Amino acid sequence: MVVNSVLYYLWRNAKECPEKTALSDEQTSITYAEYRKAAVKIASGVIEKFSSGQIKRPVAVLIDRNVLSVLAFMGIACSGNFYVPLDPSMPEERRNTILKELSPLGVLDARDEGKELQTAGYPCIPVKELLQEEILPEKETQVETICSQIIDTDPLYSIFTSGSTGVPKGVLICHRSVVDLVRAFEDAFGFDETSVFGNQAPFDFDVSVKDLYNALYCRGRVEIIPKKKFVMPKLLVEYLAEKEINTIIWAVSAVRIVSDFRTLDEVQTEKPLSLRYVMFSGEVMPVKALNYWMEHYPEVTYVNLYGPTEITCNCTYYVIDRKYEPGDMLPVGKAFKNTRVFLLDGQGNPILEKDKVGEICVEGTGLAAGYWNNPQKTAECFVSCPGSTEYENKIYRTGDMGYYDEEGKLYFAARADSQIKHMGHRIELGEIEAALGGIGFMRAAICFYDQQDEKIICYYQAEGAEDGEELKDLRKQITLELQKKLPKYMWPNRYIRLAELPMSSHGKIDRVKLREWYRNGATGPGSK
Repeated sequence: MVVNSVLYYLWRNAKECPEKTALSDEQTSITYAEYRKAAVKIASGVIEKFSSGQIKRPVAVLIDRNVLSVLAFMGIACSGNFYVPLDPSMPEERRNTILKELSPLGVLDARDEGKELQTAGYPCIPVKELLQEEILPEKETQVETICSQIIDTDPLYSIFTSGSTGVPKGVLICHRSVVDLVRAFEDAFGFDETSVFGNQAPFDFDVSVKDLYNALYCRGRVEIIPKKKFVMPKLLVEYLAEKEINTIIWAVSAVRIVSDFRTLDEVQTEKPLSLRYVMFSGEVMPVKALNYWMEHYPEVTYVNLYGPTEITCNCTYYVIDRKYEPGDMLPVGKAFKNTRVFLLDGQGNPILEKDKVGEICVEGTGLAAGYWNNPQKTAECFVSCPGSTEYENKIYRTGDMGYYDEEGKLYFAARADSQIKHMGHRIELGEIEAALGGIGFMRAAICFYDQQDEKIICYYQAEGAEDGEELKDLRKQITLELQKKLPKYMWPNRYIRLAELPMSSHGKIDRVKLREWYRNGATGPGSK
């Protein structure tokens, strides 16, 4: 069957399972029939107030952790345009920079409440206001006509990521890439109408795309977990049980919250956890944290996912099939169906032998259309496949380094830009972090290089000793453990312990903030 857009699944579900719950947050729950009706209303409002018949243009959304945000996304898609989620808590200057770069038709405000924000002069309308308007039959017909004319190469959304020039860049994803993604996930994992996805990722982070569209494809349900639950792991686990969530696709740091506080040791819920899948991505999962989950829920399927935003969320997966020891590296596995993942050396030659490091490159339908209004950056990252001269065959160069083991499984090694030259040696900072992560009491460790003082700096989070002699003993123990794994020239020259490593809004360890603290002479709150 030809599926021209993700909207096909919304229309199908509204017809075949209209009363089934589609989306829920802490205050609101809607069925698939209500989902479709709300999307059509919002689309009609976008057409009338913003687009006047224009299609394939951006509409920004001030997001919240709520159903309204998702309705805004789908409504914009139904208008023939594409949505761009924006975190309202970001600095005003950055928000306005994105809006000026984007030049949207307008802005939808999906927040439940909040003060008025500057939107760089672009019109801003609350989603609630559009939902209160009645939609006439001719308007609904207009929306349906637009939806029927969408083709799968039309853009669905754009997510802005940081840019090396200081200007954020918008990754543009088409309908067909998301359709291909959810089909691949269903093929690999067998999601079905009983699947309940516990959404953790903010909607301006592409991890959330997997929750929203896998559920839509398999006729499942999305439970939007309140942000405050992730500050209180006990309440988080209770919420998972209460809502009968059976599938979580989270950032590594979110999975770690439960293991760091050993929450599964003590939580007694009225209902048992219904978990079937625990999937994680975004960073390297510490084996210690994974083993903690596996010891408590050995029957759950654990999956390591890999892939940057530019290839539509994920391009490889690895189902954990054995116990790993602390310090071991988890494979990122194999490519999803209809995706080709391979390694290239510095001269653009394919790497096939084991243990040789090369850049991870991706080919397939999942590739983004490019960066919005940035042809130069698009041309740098989305390039012709080496050796393909007869026709244009685009690949995405991830900037991540990887290698194969003797069984042909792919491993992530480090970012291409994380290699340093220290004491005459070329060193991958990721290797140091992996060694530190294998130490029993170490919860997390991040390393970077102080070029001026020629020092490897390590920020870390650990169990046990707080200060004084105990802290000295802890650092001695770190040294003893590193002696077993790394040559001395790879040991960090300075350790800075934090009670909690800072997190970005996307749930990853905020390396930029750590560098800023160090550069400004402030090692961080509560550092030791």
